[in-house]
Amino acid sequence: MVVLTKPSLEQVCLPTLHKPRSCFSGIPVIDMLEQGAEALLVKACEEFGLFKVTNHGVPMELVARLEDEAVKFFSLPHMEKERSGPANPFGYGNRKIGGNGNVGWLEYLLLEVTSKSISHASLAFLKETYARYFCSVLNEHIQAMRRMTSEVLELMAQGLMIEPRNIFSKVVMDEESDSVLRLNHYPPCPLLLQGLNDTMTGFGEHNDPQLISVLRSNNTSRLEISLRDGTWVSVLPDTESFFINVGDSLQVLTNGRFRSVRHRVATN
Repeated sequence: MVVLTKPSLEQVCLPTLHKPRSCFSGIPVIDMLEQGAEALLVKACEEFGLFKVTNHGVPMELVARLEDEAVKFFSLPHMEKERSGPANPFGYGNRKIGGNGNVGWLEYLLLEVTSKSISHASLAFLKETYARYFCSVLNEHIQAMRRMTSEVLELMAQGLMIEPRNIFSKVVMDEESDSVLRLNHYPPCPLLLQGLNDTMTGFGEHNDPQLISVLRSNNTSRLEISLRDGTWVSVLPDTESFFINVGDSLQVLTNGRFRSVRHRVATN
């Protein structure tokens, strides 16, 4: 997830405003190279459904390059971006999702992640000469993320004492994997720019349906999660780590032992 602050979207009906949430510093930190990391990971999935990983092996220089290319794309004129949409489900989209947690203020790129490389033909703008480097960085980033995600899932299986160790990770590495990469852009909101001391929903509250989601924030503390008591708190960003949240599928596969965390993103 890339959280940016670039040009605003066209004027739309705005979602409900709400007060900023207090920051929560208790998110578990899992050092993937630490002995016993698998047990700590399982505990984090049980208690919070969200944790962050360090020593993950993904070069931050690679992440920075991808974010730079994402900034360039979302800075393009609206008509140029629309050439890669509408998302169906993949491609460029801007969703304003309804008052039950479905209203949002964002635009995004949604890409299919498989064992095959993303080609210039995947999206219209990738055919342009200036976008070829973006395509190359996307493929490099995807491969690094697949490796890291596989290692996280294998630690989960190890912590749960499930055999074989790749029982979860093979889903990610399979040629028919249904994994996706989503680049989100949360533009400035005209109403908030008028000086209101509130935040607005960027991406409505929801649970993810898949096994896990890997989240990345570029130093913006707008990811919010719901704790077990229903309290919403803001997650402190960490530009050197990745956040992992448990999805509904993993909660089901562990018979409810792991907690699928409800979360959302507020505007900046």
